Amino acid sequence: MIPPTVTHQEKKVKVVYGKPVFYEPEKLKDARGKLQAHLFPHRPAKPLMGPVFFKAVWKFPAVGKHKDGDWRDTKPDTDNLQKLLKDVMTAVGFWRDDAQVCAEVVGKIWSDRPGLYLLAEELRP
Repeated sequence: MIPPTVTHQEKKVKVVYGKPVFYEPEKLKDARGKLQAHLFPHRPAKPLMGPVFFKAVWKFPAVGKHKDGDWRDTKPDTDNLQKLLKDVMTAVGFWRDDAQVCAEVVGKIWSDRPGLYLLAEELRP
């Protein structure tokens, strides 16, 4: 799977009867659906309980001047990428609440083998 570059930050707002209404544009809905479809088969049998360590490596296709393994120091920001990902992981049952993630490592690189590489495990006291 080529990781999506659309983020949770891209929600839109419209005014209905004088009140703001937030909604997800099609690109964001598509990204959410893509992540759900790819993550659902890999969810644990039971959601992780207690504090969680979470590692994510976002590997984007190396094109043009970018070489395999180079850091991706362009948008989207890792915190924005992680928000949508953790929301989806909550929805499909990796954990009860993404607030359980107490320790986190995230990276984004250019790669000849694009994908999203994840590790989530319960932390022990």
